[in-house]
This record gives sequence, C-alpha cells and structure tokens, in this order.
Amino acid sequence: MQRALGVLCVLCAAFVPAFGAGAAAQAPDRPAEGDPWPIFRGDTGLAGLAQGSVSEDLSLLWTYAAGRAITSSPVVGGGRVFFGSDDAKVHCIDAETGAALWAFETGDMIEAPPLLLDGKVFVGSSDFCFYALDAGTGTLLWKHETDDRILGGANWVRDGERLVVLVGSYDTHLYGFDAATGEKLWAYGTDNYVNGTPAVLDGLAIFGGCDAVLHQVSVSTGERARSVVLGPECHVAGSVALAGGRAYFGHYGSQFVCIDLLTGATVWAYDSPKHQAFFSSPAIGAERVVFGGRDKLLHCVERETGQKVWTFSTRKNVDASPVLVGERVVFGSLDGRMYVLALADGKELWSYDVGESIVSSPAVVGGRIYVGANDGRLYAFGPSAEKGDEDPR
Repeated sequence: MQRALGVLCVLCAAFVPAFGAGAAAQAPDRPAEGDPWPIFRGDTGLAGLAQGSVSEDLSLLWTYAAGRAITSSPVVGGGRVFFGSDDAKVHCIDAETGAALWAFETGDMIEAPPLLLDGKVFVGSSDFCFYALDAGTGTLLWKHETDDRILGGANWVRDGERLVVLVGSYDTHLYGFDAATGEKLWAYGTDNYVNGTPAVLDGLAIFGGCDAVLHQVSVSTGERARSVVLGPECHVAGSVALAGGRAYFGHYGSQFVCIDLLTGATVWAYDSPKHQAFFSSPAIGAERVVFGGRDKLLHCVERETGQKVWTFSTRKNVDASPVLVGERVVFGSLDGRMYVLALADGKELWSYDVGESIVSSPAVVGGRIYVGANDGRLYAFGPSAEKGDEDPR
C-alpha cells in the first residue's frame, strides 16, 4: 500500500452500526508477570505493554544471522524466539543463546509477525498462504491459501469451545480459522488491503483497513458489528490498539486518533507536526500513548486528551512500534538505532546502532530486548552483567 500522501485528513462522523454486539469499556487482556511475548504487541488488545523493567545499562548479548532482512516482529515463549524473514523462512531460535532450533520454508518472504498459541505457531507469508506449525518442531500442521500476500500478524479469541485465529490479507479480507483444524469459518470483506494485525475485545475483531474504515467484526459470525468511516486518504497501515473501550491508531491522513468503540465518536485527534503519515502502532500506558511517525519522530501524548507531552527526534522514519516497560520506552527506527527513553520526558537513556534500518518491533521479555533488522540479524540486548567477554557480532 504505497500510495502518495494526501492533504491533512479530518475524521468523518460516519458511524455505521449493523447489529447489537457491544464493545465493553474494559482494558484488553494483559500478560501476567513473567509471561512471555506470544503475540505482536504482547496481548490480544495490542497495547504494547511489557512486564518487569529494562535496564539503562544494556549490552548486545548475541545475534542470529537469518541472511536476509527481518521486518517481521519477533514473539517469545517457552524459552524460544520465533520470527519471519525475507529469506522466506520462519525461524525458531533459543532465547538464551540465539542458537538455531528449526526453520520452516515458505514460498516467499515473511514480513508478518508470528502468533504463538496452544503449542502452535501461526504466520502469514507473501506467498499468499497462512500457516500453522508445531512450535516444538516446525512441522506443518495445516495451511490455507488466500488470494494475496499476508503482511499482518494473527490474533486469537475463544469462541465457545473453539479457538479462532484471525488474520487479514491483501486480498481485502479478514479471515477466521479454527486453530485446531484450519477450517475456514468465515471471511469478512473490505474494500482494500488489510495490512495490520486485528485487535480483539469482547467478541469483536477490531482493525483499520486501507479502505479508510475502522471495522468491528463479530468473531462468531464474521459479520460487521460496527464501522467508522475515517475520510479520504485516511488509510490505516498499522494496527489498532485497544484500551478502556477506545481504539488508538494512526493513518495516512497525517493524524493519530482516539475513537470511542461504542459510539464511533472521535475522542481526540493529534496532527503530525510535519504532515506525515503514521505506520507505527501505539503503546498504551495508564496516562500516556506513545507512537512513531514518518516525520522521524517518536510522539508521546496524554491518553485522555491527545495533548502533546514530548517528541523525540530520530534521523529517519519510525515505522516500528514502541513498547512500554514500566517508565521506559523501547523502540527502533529506520536510522538503524534501538533506543530506550524515559517515559516521563522522552530523554534518551540508551541507544545502539545496528547499522541498518529497523522496521521490526521489539519483544521485551525478562529485561531482554529482541528485535530484527534489515541487515538480516535478530538482536538480543540485555543487562551488561549478562554480557560475555567477546562481542557476539
């Protein structure tokens, strides 16, 4: 979806309900203390919150060479890290050492982040297929072919006794699959690409489309529950984050917005100071929202009002999504650097130059940061006390 940016977009108040399934005003599921990072953004609401803390004194612990660019965002569970690469493979490596455990080859590059669920890895590929693999061995369990590439991650929800896996495709559909069997339960059609990972709340899959619409879809039936028309050029390339009955996301129209899920009303809208698009998905804290922009800035705003708190300038676009870890912000930039900032004021506490663009969003688990880069390496950073005598590069 490489379309030219239009003029600054003003949100339309076109809210289209279809039937009465409601979105409860509650926080999304959160990972419990010590839980891994099994899904893009850490939880089914895609809030971008990690447990524990992250040090200001970090060192490179190890790298793993996939050989081709890593746009896919890693997930972590069971002592393993899972991610895709432009080498067309899903990689599984040891989280402690970076040693290779298995790799599964698809027919084209993998930009989508995997989903780790119920002993399986679910991931889409640019070969048009959605795969379910055994997490322990990498064995193919099932796959389903769509009509175009899959660049966004999968999410999941329990519907009665069944686990439903949700994923979008550039064929303009959001799909619901039975996680155990791969049976296609339904396909929900939109008017353009589905690029991001759907968020889940109260029986609804919620996502923004390249058709400039915020969609809410029943996970039981695949039917539209509500939709909000965003306006011309407001195509949503990133993923929506949910918290407190509201959706937070940016779009091509140079705005980042907060929308009430029940009413469809725009609670607030924040304009890019440089009139650039937002591809980054946000991290939603108790009082603040943090997100990157194609204006080369990381933005921090008040969660209730959208008022600017601070911005942090990088050398290139920030398409990767930040993670909040206590009072720290962790993110990467196309300038090739990983950063840790203070949430309070945006002060830089630590950075590391990997030398190539970072589009992959980090996973933060147990004080470690795992992230991919366009140099074809997966990086692990941790407290300097863990570092060995030799530089792992």
